[in-house]
Amino acid sequence: MNAEPHPGSTSKNADDIVITLAIRTPLAKARKGSFKDTSLEYLVYALLKEVKDRSSLDPAVVEDICLGNVSDSKAAYKLRAAALAAGFPNTTSCSSLNRFCSSGLKATADIAHAISSGSIGVGIAIGAEQMTIGGDALEAPFDDQVTKHSQESVDCMEPMGWTSENVSRDFGITREEMDNYAAESFQRAERAQKAGLFDDEIAPIKTRIKDANGEWKEVTVTRDEGIRPGTTAEGLGKIRAAFPQWGPTTTGGNASQVTDGAAAVILMKRSTAIKLGQPILAKYVGSTIAGLAPRIMGIGPTVAIPKLLSQHNLTLNDIDVVEINEAFASMAVYCRNTLGLDWAKLNPRGGAIALGHPLGATGTRQIVTGLSECRRTGKKILLTSMCIGTGMGMAGLFVNEQ
Repeated sequence: MNAEPHPGSTSKNADDIVITLAIRTPLAKARKGSFKDTSLEYLVYALLKEVKDRSSLDPAVVEDICLGNVSDSKAAYKLRAAALAAGFPNTTSCSSLNRFCSSGLKATADIAHAISSGSIGVGIAIGAEQMTIGGDALEAPFDDQVTKHSQESVDCMEPMGWTSENVSRDFGITREEMDNYAAESFQRAERAQKAGLFDDEIAPIKTRIKDANGEWKEVTVTRDEGIRPGTTAEGLGKIRAAFPQWGPTTTGGNASQVTDGAAAVILMKRSTAIKLGQPILAKYVGSTIAGLAPRIMGIGPTVAIPKLLSQHNLTLNDIDVVEINEAFASMAVYCRNTLGLDWAKLNPRGGAIALGHPLGATGTRQIVTGLSECRRTGKKILLTSMCIGTGMGMAGLFVNEQ
């Protein structure tokens, strides 16, 4: 039986920061999927239009929109243009931010904290990534006048696949454990998709795609594309190593997929939601960030989660659903085992290995998926977390109220 959570987490007060809408686009395969010809600004525009229409909120009350995005240096321009096109007035401000894979959660936290401090009243956090166009690989090494002072400074340049191999090697995570974990992620996502569990979190997106002849055609994207039906650990075991120069364990089958997609949440105080007649989906309780060695960045959740739980007087026994970003099966297995997580509670609909990891979107996507699962099962407390390139972990805590 679960221990009673700290009353401050689940209590209801007028000043609580609450989520009144949480939706996402389908997640499409980068470079060959349904969003391969869709711009970042169109993806953001289409989702913001859904946010506006579904919430029936007067767009003029939205004071700020924050976009988490990693790979597009023009994201702030594109967000502003997309928001105006979607029907938000020029009085609604916009910004973008980048804390790598946690950007969507950081956008959520930043909007929540701005509301909490009285800076704004209503805001939207969105995470979006068009990985077809680019990921976050470095174009050139850092200035050696900087890196000569610190090995960890040098380690910040390690590609993510290298850090995955560091985790499996340093902590004795085997290829077999990783493939077993990945197969379970695929199987859970396949079951969830077949049962229609993703339907209440996905907003279908109308867009255009170029066919093999270079002709444009209109499509409506409704389903996640990364799920591979019938995936088994045995099948995954036959896939060759993706980074043989760094190690033998990480493959295209047991690492997160390269993905295009977006997710968004509306945030305001409970008192504001009641005044505006908005449904209260969940309460934002808090979030935190923690740092660690860049070369093993994948284990970031194991430093962020205990820190966040201790801040709120909680233990993992109090948590009903845990969403940890499956950047690589190496870090997912390590985090599950080191934290002693009940695997049944962890990514019950599968994670990034099966669904994909649109870098800036994941932190928001986890909230959308986790809250949907809490609603379906009548569960209360959601914990989200992810590792972050260059050696960090972030975690967020939410209470479902539906």
